[in-house]
Parts: sequence; C-alpha cells; structure tokens
Amino acid sequence: MPEGKIIKALSGFYYVKSNDKIIQCRGRGVFRKHNITPLVGDNVVFTAENDREGYIMEIKERDNELVRPPIANVDQAILIFSAKDPEFSPNLLDRFLVIIESNHIEPIIVITKIDLTNDEELQNIKRYAEIYQKIGYEVLLTSSITGDGLEAIYPYLKNKISVVAGQSGVGKSSLLNALHSDLKLETKAISKHLGRGRHTTRHVELIEIGDGLVADTPGFSSLDFIDIESDELTYYFPEMKERFADCKFRGCLHDKEPKCAIKEAVENGEIEQFRYNHYLMFLKEILQRKPRY
Repeated sequence: MPEGKIIKALSGFYYVKSNDKIIQCRGRGVFRKHNITPLVGDNVVFTAENDREGYIMEIKERDNELVRPPIANVDQAILIFSAKDPEFSPNLLDRFLVIIESNHIEPIIVITKIDLTNDEELQNIKRYAEIYQKIGYEVLLTSSITGDGLEAIYPYLKNKISVVAGQSGVGKSSLLNALHSDLKLETKAISKHLGRGRHTTRHVELIEIGDGLVADTPGFSSLDFIDIESDELTYYFPEMKERFADCKFRGCLHDKEPKCAIKEAVENGEIEQFRYNHYLMFLKEILQRKPRY
C-alpha cells in the first residue's frame, strides 16, 4: 500500500501527500475505537481506489507530538511573539518553551512587530533577546511590514518541519505571508475591546516555505503542563538544568530546600529572577494539579 504524510486536517478529512499527489482520506473506524487521532505531520499508510480519495490504514510511529497545536513529527518550533500589540509576554514565552522543551523539540524565538516600538520599547525587547540568547536560544527580531529580519529566518527552515505557534494576534499569518507572498493567509487586527488577537487560522496545515515545511496553526493564549511532573520541570529550564547536580539534596525542587544551587545562582545574578519566578509559578501549578486516574 502507498505511504505519505498528512499535510492538512480539516472537518474529519486528512489530506495525504504522496509523491506529487494529495489524496483526501478518512481515518479507519478502528482509530476512533482506540481513541487515536491522526495528526498533521503523521507518516501514514493508506489505501485509495482512485487518485483523489482514500482511507488511512496505519499511522507510523511518531518522533514526537504536540497537543495544542495538534501536530506530529516536528523538527523545530518557531515561537512567534510580538514586541507590541499585543505586548511581549515573557511569562507566556516561558510556558511555550517548557512545553516545547518537554517534547524534545528545538525552539526558535521570533519577535515580530518591532516596527511598532519606540526606542525605549525596542531596547527593552533587545534586552530580553540577549537574556534568552545567553541561555542558548536562537532569537530573531523581525517586522513583516518593513521586512527587517525576515531573511534570517530562511536558513532555519531548510529541510525541516517547523511548527509556528504563539499567542493570537502576534502576527503568525502575517509573517508567513511575508515569507511566502503567494500564501495570502487571512489576517485580522487586534481586538481593542479584548486586548488580544482574533483567531484567523482555524486548522493545522503544512505549507512549503523556502526549502522546508511550515505548519500554520490556530493561535491560543494558554498552556497547561498536563504531562510534566514537578521533578521534571527543572530539566526544561536549560540554565537550571546545568546547575541541578550541584544542589545538596537529591530531588531538590529549588523552592524551600537549603543549599540549593539554583537559588544561589539567582541570588548571584547568574539566573534571571523573572525566569526563576516563572519556574516557581509553574511548579505551583503542577503541584496543585488534580491527580489523573
């Protein structure tokens, strides 16, 4: 049977690209029975009576998967955050980074709309960019309007499957339109009443941009640490992970324990206070999470 990759999921149909053809497929009933949902990015085996319609018969083993946005086999996540309108949120960025790190996906931070900032605001954004770069993350400052920084994105896309994710209204679709002028993805202005973006992307789809595949995804504004345990959280803060072995007590959560290397690094300015504060906030959420049965 032929094999291919799901490049779009919409209204119960899965569009499978095999060679140069795209076949509209449905999933087998056994998937629903076993609570399995095919995802964009899945490598699948399918059967087709013609060159237009078919059924997905098997889903190949996944390298990784995300819940929100629902996508599999991602090489890297391009996290889009705006410098302004909506305001840059380090807290939300750190939430994204933890989720991406926990799925062993390489994150790239892209800050858009730098054209909207004044000198003071731009310097503040650059300060955050330097902090995240020092931790080890790639950070790019861009504008879809002026084109600043866009050329620097293309090398990261080459031969990769990238998921583009971020808060609603930060300019994900505008950025993709700027990178690929033929896309003409729908964009909308920020809601002044709500103070956040309106959803313009309603499904996940892999799009050919540069020499890679990029997934445009529905925007969202919150993330839950459903599959992360309290003793794992440290590993998803790189600057804490590298100091974890220096803590006096095994299984240190870097909260109330004495002689904690992480807390000492915060006091010495080696770890940013805001990052540690976010860690404590996320840890509290995980500890207060209702147990799953």
